Amino acid sequence: MFHIALHEPRIAPNTGNIIRLSANNGCQLHLIEPLGFGLEEKQLRRAGLDYHDLTNVTRYANYEHFLEVMGKHRIFACTTKGSQPYHQVNYQAEDVLLFGSETSGLPEEIIDSLPAEQRIRIPMQAANRSLNLSNSVAIISYEAWRQQQFLGGQ
Repeated sequence: MFHIALHEPRIAPNTGNIIRLSANNGCQLHLIEPLGFGLEEKQLRRAGLDYHDLTNVTRYANYEHFLEVMGKHRIFACTTKGSQPYHQVNYQAEDVLLFGSETSGLPEEIIDSLPAEQRIRIPMQAANRSLNLSNSVAIISYEAWRQQQFLGGQ
């Protein structure tokens, strides 16, 4: 299946929603610290409901540690600065979908470290800045899963 990585997420309810999403689409969730909240925070638990036990979540002290473990996988920077729309990618099992924080997105140095074809974006109206993080994760991860014929789903 796929990997969803959140680089320094700041808002507990978004991460809770993504925990629930990951439990339902079979993705492994990776949280890259520092986080803007504690994992025991009430809002995180409420948004994730009872899905915490069904989701495979791994934490990393920083992006360098994440790369040590996950660097062998193909990593896609999901960013408004992406060079191609997300639906034009041919996703493969074990790909990593990397998302930045709600307040600042992915750092430029991370975006620049990846090949242009691995910097993807969700099309939006020209005057808008961004979508909600959990909505963005849902859109892209479900397209990747759709391309795999919703393997494991019902």
